[in-house]
Amino acid sequence: MRLNHLDLHVPDVAATRDFFVAAFGLTEVETRGANGLAILQDDAGLELVISRPIETFGGADTVAVGRNTYHVGFILPSREAVDAQYERVRAAGGEIRQPPSAIRGGWLFYCLAPGRILVEVGWRPSG
Repeated sequence: MRLNHLDLHVPDVAATRDFFVAAFGLTEVETRGANGLAILQDDAGLELVISRPIETFGGADTVAVGRNTYHVGFILPSREAVDAQYERVRAAGGEIRQPPSAIRGGWLFYCLAPGRILVEVGWRPSG
């Protein structure tokens, strides 16, 4: 079994879509409407869907409380790749918590994408 997609609910679909394309190199597959739904894809085939919160799907809860109770993560092959990704996120205007550092046995950093999506970017040694 393979995870096919994740759907993130955000107030501004276009801004979040543009950030993930610019900062993380995801490919835009389709955008429906000006601010309706965007489908992005990574190089492994996982689809990241960006959509507005829909109350009937439970998506309005995060908007009502003003917080997300989850985060998404990217794993990279080396510390150098994490450092390079950090610079790419900075250049794309990502809100960064701190520069990459040694955390829980790895090398990583966190940033916020538009819509207050917490994103973890890291490398962990094999073994």
